Amino acid sequence: MSAATLPGEGSVSVRLWLDDGTIRRAEVATRRPRAVTALVGRKGDEAVQLAPLLFSLCGSAQGLAVARACEAALGIDATPHETARALLTDAEALDSHGWQAVVEWPARLGTPPRPAALRDLRAAVSAVMPALYPAKDGMRPGGGVLRPDRAALREALARLAGWLETTVFAGPPPRDADDLAHWAAGGGSDAARLAARLLSPDLAGWGGCGTSLLIERSPLRYAAALSGDPSFAATPRYKDAAALTGPLERQADHPLVVSVTERFGDGLARLFAARLADLAELPRRMEAAVADLRTAEPAAAATSGPGEGCGVAETARGRLAHWLRLDGDGRLADARMVAPTDWNFAADGPLARGLAGAVVRDRDDAVERARLLVAMLDPCVACGIEVHE
Repeated sequence: MSAATLPGEGSVSVRLWLDDGTIRRAEVATRRPRAVTALVGRKGDEAVQLAPLLFSLCGSAQGLAVARACEAALGIDATPHETARALLTDAEALDSHGWQAVVEWPARLGTPPRPAALRDLRAAVSAVMPALYPAKDGMRPGGGVLRPDRAALREALARLAGWLETTVFAGPPPRDADDLAHWAAGGGSDAARLAARLLSPDLAGWGGCGTSLLIERSPLRYAAALSGDPSFAATPRYKDAAALTGPLERQADHPLVVSVTERFGDGLARLFAARLADLAELPRRMEAAVADLRTAEPAAAATSGPGEGCGVAETARGRLAHWLRLDGDGRLADARMVAPTDWNFAADGPLARGLAGAVVRDRDDAVERARLLVAMLDPCVACGIEVHE
């Protein structure tokens, strides 16, 4: 199984066919109950409150994407709240990455997970919302009453950065491929030990998919795709092809990722370097955001009539988009979404392409390598793997 998911929320199934040390065929199927349909019939405020409860992971990003979709439909300008909102989703992304670092990554090393290590991280993450919105109303359409407490925010950021430095990096983050190799050899953390494994000659370039990066961020583009084709939510396409979203897409130009790519090409080492870069950049980006914060009031709707809109939000796993249509009473008449798992675990997406044609030693090796690639792409649902010879 992959990340922490609640039963019944869906799954990814991977079926591999081996022949003479090669994965001749890889089938990836995603079963994701469309919980978004539970939003239909709700008022906008209700839908925003319900969205985080429907999805066990990335609740803030889910609520924010729905809030932004409502704002687009109602003509609400919530621009003064965007810096604060970015802080909230960045904090959530750090929490998600942190879970991987102390639970999923140890599992890939065959060592016990350490969920207790998340206590300090989650305490710091939970301090961000009240330090921005004392009434904890920042995710409502139009935003809440934004009253930044910079002292509290900087204290939370110091705790977040300290947790990363101690628990994940055991020192400063690696800056390039040489630094990464030196850091990995030191074995000071689970992340470093996993890096040492992924930098081995037989794994570093394994699992390369050659899939385009999903650089599209415009809500209008996602609105056109989701509203125009109901099947887009289940089988999304970017420029008529599969695409990859997540840390690699965000950090493709980061010096660490560029250096690792030049040395090892596309594959597990590159994907892991991108995750490390994403982790290292989050506190820096959040610190810059704190400096830009200003007080703000809730924004009012320009219309109460029917309308439609799309909201986009970033998660640790990649880009999330919600589209909705409001009726004359301001209730959701239709709702659709496309999540990172829909992109990365599509039938012809990055996972399937990275597995097909890959060389393995035997059945057990195929399963473990596939699990490593799944962990790097990080689905938001459980993943099962079958091997046929």
